[in-house]
Amino acid sequence: MTLVLKDVTKKFGTFTAVDQLSLTIPEKEMFGFLGGNGAGKTTTFRMILGLLDHTDGEISWNGESINYDKSHLIGYLPEERGLYPKLKVKEQIVYLGKLRGMNKQTVLTELEGWLDRFKVPEYMDKKVEELSKGNQQKIQFISAVIHKPKLLILDEPFSGLDPINVEMMKEAVVNLKDQGTSIVFSSHQMDHVEELCEHLCIMHRGKDVVKGSLRDIKHAFGKKNLIIHAHIPLEFLKNHPGVVGYKKVTEGCEMQIENESVSQSIFSALHNKGFIRKFELEEPSLNDIFIEKVGASYE
Repeated sequence: MTLVLKDVTKKFGTFTAVDQLSLTIPEKEMFGFLGGNGAGKTTTFRMILGLLDHTDGEISWNGESINYDKSHLIGYLPEERGLYPKLKVKEQIVYLGKLRGMNKQTVLTELEGWLDRFKVPEYMDKKVEELSKGNQQKIQFISAVIHKPKLLILDEPFSGLDPINVEMMKEAVVNLKDQGTSIVFSSHQMDHVEELCEHLCIMHRGKDVVKGSLRDIKHAFGKKNLIIHAHIPLEFLKNHPGVVGYKKVTEGCEMQIENESVSQSIFSALHNKGFIRKFELEEPSLNDIFIEKVGASYE
């Protein structure tokens, strides 16, 4: 069930929120959307879900459009959380599960499993408003996945969670993917996308500035990062051929270099100069690529 966007555009009056976006999102995989506020991520999700009409272009899932008839196959965690504060967790999830065609008993069995998994079995009879923001988010997440959707769209699923809950949520998302759910998620945090996704799209002002497989994107970028920790001055490396970026850090320096071979000549240049504690060549980060493509830091 591949999700395909072809030249999708969304205009609000004279403002273009999404500009001719074309993507193929493979099934049974996790696809990441990156971009700052106002990049067009949420608008794209709403168009995929049919909550917003697109101004131009085509969106298809398994060759058909997404409409209300398919709601039992789709899960959505919106960025603005929207649970009923006065309802108990149990009542809330049963209500939402029934909307998706589930019966009460199946919902309660699934809910019990999820609450145990998130280590909060005692929340079953608590009102939503009695929970912390992070725990409300767990309940909102459960509401998006209770019916075992084939396509799951998560808008900033990890925002506002502490590190322990982020790990718990990440594990749940990876498990769903392993069970065959196609997952599309947006994040402000590049490291989450780097860790979880095989394919991604970086959006900036409604356009896709980078898209494709993570491996290909990094390979095409060409440049590498070199980290050196040493007990000797390293400033002389700033002007070494092939060094395109140099940053002094407490223990030494971090550099961006044109390609792998530059690291070999730097290694030779350090020969017999003194003790080198660390000499590490790394792939470029998504943040490096973003800065290069957009001309600004991500945050």
